Amino acid sequence: MDFKHHSLSRENHIDLYRSLLKPRLIEEKMLILLRQGKISKWFSGIGQEAIAIGVTKALNKEEYILPMHRNLGVFTERGIPLYRLFSQWQGKSNGFTKGRDRSFHFGTQEYKIIGMISHLGPQLGVADGIALAHKLKNEKAVTAVFTGEGGTSEGDFHEALNIASVWQLPVLFCVENNGYGLSTPVSEQFNCEHIADKGKGYGMESHIIEGNNIVEVFTKMKEIAEEVRENPRPVLIEFKTFRRRGHEEASGTKYVPEELMDYWEKQDPVENYELFLLESEFITREEISKFKSDIKSEINEHLKRTNKEPSIEPDEKLELEDVYQQFTLDEHQKPSHKIEMRFIDAISKGLEQSMEKYKTMVIMGQDIAEYGGVFKITDGFVEKFGKDRVRNTPICESAIVSAAMGLSIQDIKSVVEMQFSDFVTSGFNPIANYLAKVHYRWGQKADVVIRMPCGAGVGAGPFHSQTNEAWFTKIPGLKVVYPSSPQDAKGLLAAAIEDPNPVLFFEHKALYRSIREDVYEDYFSIEIGKANLLKEGKGITVITFGAAVHWALEVLERCPEISAEVLDLRSLSPLDETAIFTSVKKTGKVIILQEDSLFGGIASDISALISEHCFEYLDAPIKRVASLSTPIPFAKELEDQYLAKLKFENELKRLNNY
Repeated sequence: MDFKHHSLSRENHIDLYRSLLKPRLIEEKMLILLRQGKISKWFSGIGQEAIAIGVTKALNKEEYILPMHRNLGVFTERGIPLYRLFSQWQGKSNGFTKGRDRSFHFGTQEYKIIGMISHLGPQLGVADGIALAHKLKNEKAVTAVFTGEGGTSEGDFHEALNIASVWQLPVLFCVENNGYGLSTPVSEQFNCEHIADKGKGYGMESHIIEGNNIVEVFTKMKEIAEEVRENPRPVLIEFKTFRRRGHEEASGTKYVPEELMDYWEKQDPVENYELFLLESEFITREEISKFKSDIKSEINEHLKRTNKEPSIEPDEKLELEDVYQQFTLDEHQKPSHKIEMRFIDAISKGLEQSMEKYKTMVIMGQDIAEYGGVFKITDGFVEKFGKDRVRNTPICESAIVSAAMGLSIQDIKSVVEMQFSDFVTSGFNPIANYLAKVHYRWGQKADVVIRMPCGAGVGAGPFHSQTNEAWFTKIPGLKVVYPSSPQDAKGLLAAAIEDPNPVLFFEHKALYRSIREDVYEDYFSIEIGKANLLKEGKGITVITFGAAVHWALEVLERCPEISAEVLDLRSLSPLDETAIFTSVKKTGKVIILQEDSLFGGIASDISALISEHCFEYLDAPIKRVASLSTPIPFAKELEDQYLAKLKFENELKRLNNY
């Protein structure tokens, strides 16, 4: 390896060496603790330290880095106190996740590090969002994100690179090509010579760097970072290196040919650099011994501090509280003036007023800019707010949701339109595994609203008609809102955007242009988590939401002999259990109506809650009414048969006569 470089002084070389040495010595100590059972798992980066150190040193302290679980050098180079890292690895309360997640699955705004999740791919899109925020703020800053060669096979990799290239985002995509994804060699992962070649397909600059050469990594990355700050663009960097230990220690390395392991042991980044420094007379063996002794003393001192920390005392109240960021809706003086609005107009006006209220807020989605969205909800927004804030996106649902998360890390609110709620399956991973869990894991807000145009009744068939709210009410950390009226749609959308937690906001397409009412013209909000009693009655409680609210009201208008009250849930998570129980205790009979198919829908959980809390008040079995357990058909005759709408009246009458 050639470690000579004209720009580096003796002091620079020694600084690089000490930085390189520290994670190596920490790892050696951790492997001992692992064998002693004092930590539960370890993902070794021995032999790859030069990449993490070189990249981190090339960036400014205020620039974000998104590392992986073999990038210990990122954390040490950013100056995180070792006792905090040790507490994290031992699952103690002084760790960054309070024992809720392990190893490097955490982030810290203090040190501008955003940690990985096990699904790997979403962090690439998160880097896009962080870099987009820098660009929107006119800041000359880069964002570096790591992945391995295995991660480049994930769809998120390709989506993130595509978005970064289309939007010319200042992201350094750092790929550590270390030979194996667990036990799968690169020959079985991709069929090209160099990962860097993939950059060509995205019109992206790319480089190959010798990952075990600390000087090459640092100097080239410093040069690239300086150029990207001045001329924002994404760059793909492939680091050639090797994973000399198991994927994690328990897996071992028996699958690696012995000669390959021997070759890479000779390429050790620490030993070779140390030899260069000695031969160049930049350092003496006595100085090396002193450096090692000092680092080992620091390790032992911080370990003692961590070992004195008590184990975590489980606190159920705290665990539940930390799922969401605590939030109180701003108290607005409700406007008095109302004008008639259709459901779709209320959504559009609510978005527009939130864009005016939050001057940095961004809306993203397919065809939402000049075209105004497929439902024309954002028509005219580009002229008013500009293309920076009203952004057409490629068909990259996963990376766009992840980018929204990145904007939140930079304190920018965003609203993502899923064109049709059915398409959310392509973005399910970052919603369920990143947005929903990030506050619970390490206290980072996910200030993202995802708009979900949904529902049947418009002859759109199996891929444009689902009402899939039940997928998300199961996931702690998400809020799910489903209004049925223009007034509620406008007020709840404002509240969802105010809320720093992730909100899935369902909008039934069949209501867009069919429902209208008087709505407050100026900005206002309605608290999420409160049901709305639309109609009072004595004999039956009808619990429903979305378009089904109107089905229920239509039936009751035709059946004046039935004294029923209608409870519009509006919010499915959090659920207004108090309103449900109060109504059921009053009437003694309950029917739950949902558009979704029956099994696994929210009606089942509401039924269970009522059974547990109101059983002694019931005068009849709880009735659930839902659509057929089939995909949603296209032909009107089949769709009418599918929907719960036509079944509700008969079931209501049976319950009334029970």
